[in-house]
Amino acid sequence: MIETTLRVPRATLRDRLLALCHDDTTSGQEDRGLSVLCSQLDELGATLHLQPIAPGRTNVLATWGAPRVLFSTHLDTVPPYLPPSVDGELVRGRGTADAKGQIVAQLAAIESLLAAGHSGLGWLGVVGEETDSIGAIRALELAPELRAVLVVIAGEPTRNLLATGQRGILDLELRCQGIAAHSGTPELGRSAITMLLDWLQRVRGVPQRVDPELGPEVFNIGRIGGGDALNVLATDAWARLFVRAIPDSDFANEVRRHAPEDGVMRIVHATPPDRFPAIDGFARAPVTFGSDAPRLRVLAKNGQVVLVGPGSIAVAHTLDEHISLAELEAGASLCIALAERHLQVRPSLRSSP
Repeated sequence: MIETTLRVPRATLRDRLLALCHDDTTSGQEDRGLSVLCSQLDELGATLHLQPIAPGRTNVLATWGAPRVLFSTHLDTVPPYLPPSVDGELVRGRGTADAKGQIVAQLAAIESLLAAGHSGLGWLGVVGEETDSIGAIRALELAPELRAVLVVIAGEPTRNLLATGQRGILDLELRCQGIAAHSGTPELGRSAITMLLDWLQRVRGVPQRVDPELGPEVFNIGRIGGGDALNVLATDAWARLFVRAIPDSDFANEVRRHAPEDGVMRIVHATPPDRFPAIDGFARAPVTFGSDAPRLRVLAKNGQVVLVGPGSIAVAHTLDEHISLAELEAGASLCIALAERHLQVRPSLRSSP
């Protein structure tokens, strides 16, 4: 049995991350970082396959033989762009944790595995995870190149704990219709805004459900609007709710049940929740976010997927995004261990009950 240890020093991890984070790859302009990324992959002797998705947006598939283990993460970041900097053992800036730190950890693992004599490795970088997941959706077209894949190891900042799964998404639109009247004689009309606010207050009182593996079902009132003038009772009001839904969610029905007269709810978009398999010997924890893992898992035989990586979602998308070199190092070592489990011995994977 080949035993692999991390062969990439912290200073190299730091420098590679700084180079990747130097370019602003906000969703829609991912190709600004393509040159640096491809250079790092070339240094590892990868065979590259570039998959154009849209102008300025390209998925990148790198292979070393016929991949049995496929690492993957996303190339885009959220705005605003924050240039990278070094603060002792921390690297700060946009993408350091989400998700260019994942790229660095995964490629360091691949480099170490190759040096130890392994083959059958692949790495896939996709565009658009932060918006519409168009890169992951189109990546399924690469399936003929990935017939031997046993597992997809998807990188997101999970504090180096395997994700138990992820909650689904419900995008709900609530809309109320009122009757116009002069604001001085409100008894002659009916305000759609007041109706909507009362509706939302009732929804806020719905008891929260919790899944033991995926965590609580939560929602956010992301957008709200209505009315035409300050001195006229509003004839129309609307709100958009973003729900992190758990399996067997009844949230949409609860929203409908609390609707006022002339209140209408519609489901704009829905993505089902997903559970990820456990692997003996590797610690797991729920995550609060979504990812491309459910889409990418179909590239692996039997849909085997692992969602894991260094860094914390608590700092991702914030103005204080950062990652420590120790986290990167531990993440790379974890990726090595996960890959070896699949390259050398088929793991005992079990679906969570």
